[in-house]
Amino acid sequence: MESIARYLMLGGIILFLIGGGIFLASKFGIPLGRLPGDIRIEGQNSGFYFPITTSILVSVLLTILVNLIGWLLKK
Repeated sequence: MESIARYLMLGGIILFLIGGGIFLASKFGIPLGRLPGDIRIEGQNSGFYFPITTSILVSVLLTILVNLIGWLLKK
């Protein structure tokens, strides 16, 4: 039961840091979610939004971060 609690706490901390990063990005004018290549279709009564470029950018950054952390922990 303790291991589940640790994973939940770690997940909460990670979500908090991601939220803080997104908040700071918006304060500094980094247009996450509004990059060129993000798909936005708006009709009269509905809309569709798929941030594909932002998703790719975040994926690459997280991959680099996780690999760096893994490399540092192996030393």
